[in-house]
Amino acid sequence: METGAALGVPEILAIFFSFVIGVIFGGMAILLSRGMMANRQIRIAQRKAAKIVAEARVEAKDELNEAKKEGVRVKSTSDAEYRERRSELQRQENRLTQKEAALERKLGDAEQQESNLAGKEKEIASIRANLEEVKEKQLTQLELIADMSSDEARQTLLEKIEIEMQAETTRRLREWETKIKEEADEKARDILAQVIQRSASEVVSETTARVVPIPSDEMKGRLIGREGRNIRALEQATGVDLIVDDTPEAVTLSSFDPVRREVAHVALNKLILDGRIHPARIEEVVAKAKEEVDASILSAGEQAVYQMGVHGLHPELIKLLGRLKYRTSYGQNVLAHSLETADLANMIASELKADTNTAKKAGLLHDIGKAVDREVEGTHAAIGAELVKQWDKSKEVVQGVAEHHLETSDTSIWGFIVSAADAISSARPGARRESLEGYLKRLRALEDIADGFEGVGKTYAIQAGREVRILVKPEEIDDLAAMRLARDIVKKIESSLTYPGQIKVTVLRETRAIDYAK
Repeated sequence: METGAALGVPEILAIFFSFVIGVIFGGMAILLSRGMMANRQIRIAQRKAAKIVAEARVEAKDELNEAKKEGVRVKSTSDAEYRERRSELQRQENRLTQKEAALERKLGDAEQQESNLAGKEKEIASIRANLEEVKEKQLTQLELIADMSSDEARQTLLEKIEIEMQAETTRRLREWETKIKEEADEKARDILAQVIQRSASEVVSETTARVVPIPSDEMKGRLIGREGRNIRALEQATGVDLIVDDTPEAVTLSSFDPVRREVAHVALNKLILDGRIHPARIEEVVAKAKEEVDASILSAGEQAVYQMGVHGLHPELIKLLGRLKYRTSYGQNVLAHSLETADLANMIASELKADTNTAKKAGLLHDIGKAVDREVEGTHAAIGAELVKQWDKSKEVVQGVAEHHLETSDTSIWGFIVSAADAISSARPGARRESLEGYLKRLRALEDIADGFEGVGKTYAIQAGREVRILVKPEEIDDLAAMRLARDIVKKIESSLTYPGQIKVTVLRETRAIDYAK
């Protein structure tokens, strides 16, 4: 009680106010502490948000760049496909234009031929009328002068024609007999040369394309390159078309020049093995491949000259001879054919007691013009003769090369020797193959010549074009007219076609008399 009484009102108020002030300041301190913590959390949240925004911006930028790249790639692919389709459409349009022009020309030719035929028919009809008139006049005059009937005059005319035909047949038999006697020795030596020949070389099919194997289809994309740069560089450097199709693990080289095709083949194999494929590397490899092929050509020429024992040949002729290693003719390798021809010419000259060295050199060089005939106009015989004349002083060798196809007016013994050796090498079984197209054209030409004559019913070219059989209309062609028709067809074939050997023309006339006994 005394203690409570000792505290007065002022003391109590002071304590109360102190407590209130303490509570107030404590509350303010708590509030300030919470505010500072809130501000700190806000700043942390702001930093996290800024980081997230920055990461989002980077990610968005990466995705935008990737989308741009994809857009460029898609555009490039679309442009390439568009160009390819446009090029293909242009090619198709060109082909259609060419076909249309060809059809128009053929139509014009057909119309012209039709017009010419109509005019010829009128002319023939007029001639026939005149002939009938002349015939009637001659018959009338003959009856008056000779005091003979028409049947007697006809018999006299037939006997006269028969005598003329017998005389002409006798004359031709004499000509053939003389010709046969003149060619007997030459034919005998040709047969001897064919008997001497004992070997048959391998046959290589003539082609303008070559397939190159590749390790995988991924290599095709590398060969094409970005936007086709690599394939364009390779084609430009070699002059050869590189065909990349759906054939698995293979590409095709196409060119009419065998040396270019060989250069492209060597270069492509080097690029595939190396793996580094870009335009600069392609040019470097193609240059090295050309050097290798040139060295191979020179080596092949030197080996051929050494094999045949031909000495003193000019280096340029040796190089041209080596180029024949990559040339074929109807499936036969030209260099191998030249070696074989030289050997045969040597044997034929030996049988004829002629200079074997000259014959051997002429036989070896007879097809030298084929090394450059795709670059120079003219026949390979004429081109080869000019080349040999330029680098070889032997007149006899030049004659053998120029005359080996008997195209000149005068043929020397060297021309006959090389021609015989060339024919033996080309005609032996398995040496060459004739294209089906050329074979059919020759047969069709024979049949067309015979069908062009009046009175012909059907024509058949048989024996691989060595014989033509003609079935005539018996009501239009009699026996004498059949004989004249055979002679006329022979003359037409001789003047229109070029062919080896001879062609037999057989005219058949059949008359059937049919009646019935009832």
